[in-house]
Amino acid sequence: MSVAPDPALVAGLDAWRDLAARQQPSWPDPTAVVTVSEELGSLPPLVFAGEADVLTARLAAAGRGEAFLLQGGDCAETFAEATADNIRNKIKTILQMAVVLTYGASLPVIKMGRMAGQYAKPRSSDDETRDGVTLPAYRGDAVNAHAFTPESRTPDPRRLLDAYHRSSATLNLIRAFTTGGFADLRRVHEWNRGFLANKAYARYEETANEIDRAIRFMAAAGADFDALRTVEFFSSHEALLLDYERALTRIDSRTGTAYDCSAHFLWIGERTRQLDGAHVDFLSRVRNPIGVKLGPTTTADDALALMDKLNPTDIPGRLTFITRMGAGRIRDVLPALVEKVTASGRPVTWVTDPMHGNTITSASGYKTRRLEDVLDEVRGFFEVHRAVGSVPGGLHIELTGDDVTEVLGGSEEIDDAGLARRYETLVDPRLNHQQSLEMAFQVAEMIRSV
Repeated sequence: MSVAPDPALVAGLDAWRDLAARQQPSWPDPTAVVTVSEELGSLPPLVFAGEADVLTARLAAAGRGEAFLLQGGDCAETFAEATADNIRNKIKTILQMAVVLTYGASLPVIKMGRMAGQYAKPRSSDDETRDGVTLPAYRGDAVNAHAFTPESRTPDPRRLLDAYHRSSATLNLIRAFTTGGFADLRRVHEWNRGFLANKAYARYEETANEIDRAIRFMAAAGADFDALRTVEFFSSHEALLLDYERALTRIDSRTGTAYDCSAHFLWIGERTRQLDGAHVDFLSRVRNPIGVKLGPTTTADDALALMDKLNPTDIPGRLTFITRMGAGRIRDVLPALVEKVTASGRPVTWVTDPMHGNTITSASGYKTRRLEDVLDEVRGFFEVHRAVGSVPGGLHIELTGDDVTEVLGGSEEIDDAGLARRYETLVDPRLNHQQSLEMAFQVAEMIRSV
């Protein structure tokens, strides 16, 4: 039997339209936006309410220290790269990292992709100027194209439909890969052994050998490996374009409540987390598990106010704080934040985003990060939580499954000159496949030392 929604709840889903909504495109034709929104509203949901509820329970476990979240994927997905090979390689990388982290943490690892919807990005300026020509900034493929021409840079709401259809295709492939045997534990472990064939990664061989012995023990003990051929895999993206998110919000027939069915997990960015803003208001009204990015200027009172607004009934797993402080600041600014939130006794899952606070410009002009800084922020995250007595619940990483050269360092020793070899991102630099696995082994060591 379906439960009728409360009319006030439905009306409230549009309350954001009367609030300040930052980082929204300047659509040239408002009528076209309405037409696209209506079409999106008639399409099937990309995910289901029950799946989002399962994820809420998993994240609640991470908040209690009974699981660990690994969230990874592109800074910004592009339509051109939504291919089977690229999707497979990202899933493969996340699965490989998860096996290593599962062993290091001795906990289940929640696998979540920044995939199937991460087609929009906030920008520091509405415009971009080159050689005296000023055009709208590139805001992601869901809004406009990257080429620096008036035609490409004009925001086009029809691109929201393209984002939906590519997200649907991506989710279909994710489900096939994660339930059809591709994710088999033994297969993933063999991939990791192949990674370790490179002598540059010899320092991780001991951990890999321990995992190997554990798998052989499981086989000898009669473990049901058929049950380990499939994995849960959840989708996520920043809930930035509110016209898109509202159009894909559905009323759950089981409960009469609202779910944003564009993804299992949505997060609010550092630039759009204003308490009186449109993004916080909208996501306060849907039942998905949600996250908020917290930068180094966040106060403990800010965090508590966000908890009041986004999780007033203190549902475990509903709210995740994703801290992005920078390696040089995390040990100074995170403790006061974690201490006061922990003292409140209210449930929240703490996750670190060690990428966004460590962006630099290389001598040759590339936007990049140093792997050593990324790892140091993760190390600081664990140190702070250990000192406070709270739970470090997971990692939020920008990565790709390809052999790009966008982040400095690692055992491959990518230097400034090396960035030019395969610098492919249109927005922020990502860890490549090898760097991602190297990070997993080092984080596993950190977890085991906590």
